[in-house]
Amino acid sequence: MSYRLYVQPLWPTETPEGELPERVFHWALLDAGGEIQARGQGDRRETIEQTLSQNALENVNMVGVVPGDEVLFCVADIPAKQARYIRQALPFAVEEQLAQDVDSMHLALGENSERGYQVAAIDRHAMTNWQALFRGWAHTRLTAIYADAALLPVENEGGWTICLDGDRAMVANNSGEWLRIHAANLAMFIQTLALPREDEVISEVAVTLYGSPADLEQHQALEGAVASQGAISLRQEVLEISPIELLAHAHIRHRCRPINLCEGAFSLNGGSSGALKPWRPLIAVACTWFVLQVGLEVGLGIYKQQQADKLQDQAMAVYREAFPQDRRTTANNVRRVIQGQLRQRDSQGQALDFLALVKHAGHQYATLPGRSQVSFSAMNYTESRGELVVDLRADSFDKLNALRSGLVQRGLEADIGSVVNEASGARGRLTISGG
Repeated sequence: MSYRLYVQPLWPTETPEGELPERVFHWALLDAGGEIQARGQGDRRETIEQTLSQNALENVNMVGVVPGDEVLFCVADIPAKQARYIRQALPFAVEEQLAQDVDSMHLALGENSERGYQVAAIDRHAMTNWQALFRGWAHTRLTAIYADAALLPVENEGGWTICLDGDRAMVANNSGEWLRIHAANLAMFIQTLALPREDEVISEVAVTLYGSPADLEQHQALEGAVASQGAISLRQEVLEISPIELLAHAHIRHRCRPINLCEGAFSLNGGSSGALKPWRPLIAVACTWFVLQVGLEVGLGIYKQQQADKLQDQAMAVYREAFPQDRRTTANNVRRVIQGQLRQRDSQGQALDFLALVKHAGHQYATLPGRSQVSFSAMNYTESRGELVVDLRADSFDKLNALRSGLVQRGLEADIGSVVNEASGARGRLTISGG
């Protein structure tokens, strides 16, 4: 079974004087069905690794969750469609939206929306530190790093989701935008939601507020701020689970559209084949099946060829017994030779005299396509040689040759000589004998 481990780092609020704070984590372990199998708040890395070891879990897919205020959401309006050109134009498209030099930022590309391509921007040095923090954990393999607010569940069209997390608040909307702000600024933020955008008709904005009972009680003033804004519809959801579990559930059930920061220079596999990684087992099975199928077809072809060669050898052995003096006949032409000999024997049985040869020639002429274009000008028969000589004229040499071929197929000997090509056709002399 496939497991996912969602890990959210945080600094301890209090540490002994003179000591460096130790990094601790909120975390949740989910199975393939999205059920929580283990969880923790403020645990050290060793504790999480020990939990995985005790449950005999290996190669658990780790998802790193970093503070959303370190990752900036941008929109890049790029008309290009090819990935290479989009990557080249991306820094120029978001440069004005960044507060620092774009060359010092790592840009991760998301989906293409109506407003443009969604982009997550983070300081390169910070991204290096985050990736180093999540890599190398025992029993896990890092698969993605997301901004926490980008994992919030948002389903209402044009609606917003807010999750209270102590003195901070994560905010996201259905368009893919996210941010992380101080909870004290939420009232001001909600007021801005009531202001329509340019060329936008004022409509009610649905806001879902998640929080623990303590957090919701602490921010009761939000209800008053919402009440003063008629365009805001606020719905509160009491969290019975931790915020990291809420984010994990939303992600595994595809209720959000986050941007994976592990791409480009921070790609986890160092190449462009990351999209194929989940399909590698299926590709391996398909390749194995293909090799086996090709091997079976080749083996079957070799077997059938051997059987065909064996039958040809048997046929030639029978022919050699009947015609021991014939060395020109092979397995490729034995059928045609035997058919010709049978026709010749039939013809000889009828005594190939003048009338028999004329009969054969007339039959071939009667079955010749386009025979109206063939004419006879003279006919001579030599009894001593048993040859019939016919002077012919046709609109093309092909018809003369077709007449000769038909006689040969009947077991006779037929040759065309003295061929003369003229503007109106061809003329020649057809010599026919019994063979």
